[in-house]
Amino acid sequence: MSKAYVSAALKRLVCNRANFACEYCLMPEISVFVPHEIDHIIAEKHGGQTNENNLALACTICNKYKGSDLASIDPMNGEIVRLYHPRRDRWREHFKLEKGEIIPLTAIARVTVKLLQINRPERVEERRLLSQANILDIPEF
Repeated sequence: MSKAYVSAALKRLVCNRANFACEYCLMPEISVFVPHEIDHIIAEKHGGQTNENNLALACTICNKYKGSDLASIDPMNGEIVRLYHPRRDRWREHFKLEKGEIIPLTAIARVTVKLLQINRPERVEERRLLSQANILDIPEF
């Protein structure tokens, strides 16, 4: 849990920039019961700052599984790989969306999908239905 205060203006900036969708799993805030959270991409305990370059919008599920982690072990080769960084990485270069499933294209994506449990069956189905209804957007970021 964050100790830093995030101003209303900074929260608005983060939410608007993300188009009110989780920057990891793409779930729109309007489609969930619990509001999305402001995530410190690099946690404060690791020296992360509370500014627009280190904040992302995350659904509660992704934020819970990510916690303060910065990296994880790649299931393909056992190497330690950093997680997807929404401010430094472009979503489309690491992931693609296919029938609700988020397909990892890189090692960064593999560890992020695994650690955040992004392809849990219920989330895949939710994304599939939202995509069919043209509610789910693939980000330009």
